[in-house]
Amino acid sequence: MPQSFWKIQEIRDQVAVIEGKKSPAIVLKNARYIHSVLKQWLYGNIWILGSRIIYVGKEMPENVSEAEVIDLEGKTVVPGYIEPHVHPFQLYNPVSFADYAAQFGTTMFISDNQHFALQLPTKKAFSLLDELSKYPFAFYWWTRYDSQTEMENEDQIFTNKSIFEWIERDDVLLGGELTGWPRLLRGDDQMLYWIQSSKKKGKKIEGHFPGASEKTLVRMKLLGADGDHEAMTAEDVEKRILHGYGVTLRYSSIRPDLPNLLKGILEKKLNIFDHLMMTTDGSTPVFHRDGVMDMCIRQALDTGVDPIDAYNMATYNIARYYNLSHLHGMIATGRFATLNILTDEFHPNPESVLSKGVWLKKEGQKVQSLPEIDWNQYFEPLEIGFDLTDDDFQLSTPIGIELVNDVITKPYSVNFPLHKNELSPDSDESLLILIDRKGKWRINTMLKGFAKNVRGFASSHPNTGDIVLIGKNKQDIMKAFHEMKKMKGGIVLTENNEVIVSLPLAGAGNFYIGNMEELIEKEAALKAALRERGYKHTDAIYTLFFLESTHLPYIRITQKGIFDVMKKEVMIPSVMR
Repeated sequence: MPQSFWKIQEIRDQVAVIEGKKSPAIVLKNARYIHSVLKQWLYGNIWILGSRIIYVGKEMPENVSEAEVIDLEGKTVVPGYIEPHVHPFQLYNPVSFADYAAQFGTTMFISDNQHFALQLPTKKAFSLLDELSKYPFAFYWWTRYDSQTEMENEDQIFTNKSIFEWIERDDVLLGGELTGWPRLLRGDDQMLYWIQSSKKKGKKIEGHFPGASEKTLVRMKLLGADGDHEAMTAEDVEKRILHGYGVTLRYSSIRPDLPNLLKGILEKKLNIFDHLMMTTDGSTPVFHRDGVMDMCIRQALDTGVDPIDAYNMATYNIARYYNLSHLHGMIATGRFATLNILTDEFHPNPESVLSKGVWLKKEGQKVQSLPEIDWNQYFEPLEIGFDLTDDDFQLSTPIGIELVNDVITKPYSVNFPLHKNELSPDSDESLLILIDRKGKWRINTMLKGFAKNVRGFASSHPNTGDIVLIGKNKQDIMKAFHEMKKMKGGIVLTENNEVIVSLPLAGAGNFYIGNMEELIEKEAALKAALRERGYKHTDAIYTLFFLESTHLPYIRITQKGIFDVMKKEVMIPSVMR
């Protein structure tokens, strides 16, 4: 339902500005601005009081006694950019990523709640969301219906009570993403009930349908899916549009498809730009070195998309799709005063950024940071109360996991002695251990295709809170584990009993506390060290992140054990320690 964010007295004051009885706080005069509905560049003056646009048009206010009046002659103004599909714990956290993104003009996130659902009680998660809602940045959320892996206690996390508490919130805009859609096709009425209940509350349902056939898309549409962001070809886009999907085009660290998709759309002369959105889809920090949604706009401009269409795909189209165009994504009376001031439309990285009436960037300089969060109020530090033993390195399974690419895996037969303390550097096989952070269980296998020369590696990053150990040398794996334990969470690469790279992660061992600029350099150093040791794929963080993810084929390591995704069965169970 449409919301009002302003109290009665605030609205009366806003009307008083129009009547000349009160001064606006900011007036941007002589602005060349985009009108997202008319799809034209117009000229006029923008009046602002508090967090709201009071007027946009040819007139100047009668009373400017308390106004900051800025002449924008020669400048171009567009709405603040919206990132509609954020995974806000990709080493960064929601605040550090938002603070960074805002400097590139992205001032609204629609974010995944998976980390909250898996790591926090609902009441505590909502307390954090309420705190973030007060920021000069627009935070919105979606609610998951499943864990995206095989967990022992999933039915205790995703319950009727928790799902309905999430969909009751006004700042939760959608359900999904539907990584568990095969369950729907197999007759999971519980998930279907959650989807239909979400839709009754006005929420969109976001799919996750890479490579889906037309028949699958049709069935998922009937089951409730509204949109999808997994198109990999222009034909995929056209197929989704044909069946009434909202389509979000992706430009991410593992799927930078956007330029080719746009090129194909233009070549096919598909007049569908009013129905397209764009996303960076949870890219890891280094990918964002040059921006966030401004990168997507730049790609669209470079491909030959009309500038108004390029900006609408990152602003108005998203707000309209999520029934928020009365508040966001448009420069018009009554909307949030969230604006980017550009040199011109061909340079989407803004000179100045105004978000909910607050200057975050002015004339190329950062002028305000988002408030810090005391993360310890919400996430307990990772305290590992056990040590590794020789038994933890014993391997009895003949089934290993082979990386086909960054995120796709397949099973392979392990055919050499499994009792060695060190594996040959001539092989691209490593020991892989998934272990419960409380030390209750573990599952061991071999990982092929990760790297030839990674001797010891430990990570506490997975959403489930488990610990991943990889390497060729038992002592170096133990060293990496002990260093991670000492840091109370993080990622550690070791070699010859020395730490090569370490990345401390707080928040129960899942995210970095510090600014994005620092994190980008730390992640770059980690990835460079892994590449030097034979990692040959695109994004090692995604590889680690998805080792447990059962929405991707064909074999995964999970809390329940080695899991066959296609057969939906545990091949080798985890063992108690």
